[in-house]
Amino acid sequence: MIRVLLSLAAVYLLVVALMWAFQERLLYLPHAGREHVATPAERGLAWEDVTLTTEDELALDAWWLPAPEPRGSLLFFHGNAGNISHRLESIAQFQRLGLSVLIIDYRGYGRSEGRPSEAGTALDARAAWQWLQDEAGVAPDEVVVFGRSLGAAVAAELAASVEHQASPAAVILESPFRSVPELAQRLYPFLPARWLARIDYPVERYVTRISAPLLVIHSRDDEVIPYDEGEAVYRAANDPKQLLTISGGHNTGFVDSEADYLEGIDAFLADDAGLSRPR
Repeated sequence: MIRVLLSLAAVYLLVVALMWAFQERLLYLPHAGREHVATPAERGLAWEDVTLTTEDELALDAWWLPAPEPRGSLLFFHGNAGNISHRLESIAQFQRLGLSVLIIDYRGYGRSEGRPSEAGTALDARAAWQWLQDEAGVAPDEVVVFGRSLGAAVAAELAASVEHQASPAAVILESPFRSVPELAQRLYPFLPARWLARIDYPVERYVTRISAPLLVIHSRDDEVIPYDEGEAVYRAANDPKQLLTISGGHNTGFVDSEADYLEGIDAFLADDAGLSRPR
């Protein structure tokens, strides 16, 4: 019996060690698809292929899709797998809402250089924020910072960090989590995941430093990030804020609930962010 218990303990410790050592590979999944599967042209969208340069001199792949008569510009941070070409459905939705879109691939994703990290995605986000101002001529108060899943953490960090300079017009966080340690503990309750986590992304803390109008979007059916994670982020945030509840899976909610999803974002942009559609 003692030998069995010792063997089980050894296996458990091995799992703990692997979790600590390989947590970046569990969170960042760039190899789920490095090659582009399509371009905006295949959706009939006008676009430019652009390259951003980060503070640490990495080249990031990005697309810029100017709207004909934009009500504002949306800075799009995607989730932890795939690349920008897997987000064409979302891009098309935001274009229908009258938004120009800049979407980037984080370092190590798609055709971007480098390897992903928490500090790295923060630098990537700032490079995109700066490109909109310097190259596209978009004022900060015309920018909507949007992030989905992992991208919600990147978006929240950016919005919080630029508060002392110039606040964006609005922030939209779709399927956010409170922090990586808290979410990891929920996903791996049999491990001391909260203490093992070297990656933080404290979204719940970031939103307390955001003064721009905030919209949190989350599906009750989300099978990856539980709905109450989004509720917690919403509760922690400052006013003005809204919570838009949708239905559908973690990766499909924006399509499964498209009518409610677009209507909710449209109203938020007009009423809270002051970005009305051109007449």
